[in-house]
Amino acid sequence: MMTKPKIEMLYFEDCPNWVYGLENLNSALKDEGMHNVDIQLVLINNEEDATKEKFLGSPSFHINGQDLWPEERTTYQIACRVYHTEEGLKGSPTVKMLRERIREINL
Repeated sequence: MMTKPKIEMLYFEDCPNWVYGLENLNSALKDEGMHNVDIQLVLINNEEDATKEKFLGSPSFHINGQDLWPEERTTYQIACRVYHTEEGLKGSPTVKMLRERIREINL
């Protein structure tokens, strides 16, 4: 029996984009037939949390501990994240982008 993937969305409260990111993640999972998957919300409260979690910005999406859009960094901070979408720069990935990444990791 396959174990459920650990899906996390990292965010900080003052970034408005995390709400859209969560909606898009829920839609992507549903579209991929993953109806009973729990999403763990990880609130980043301060710079210490950002460093500990290797926070790349809000919202960030992790599956089984891996960021879906990894970046090499030496410092981490509380900030909104920007994604390159088909419509230009956005504050969260599209449903299509999330679906593609979910498929790439073969959940």
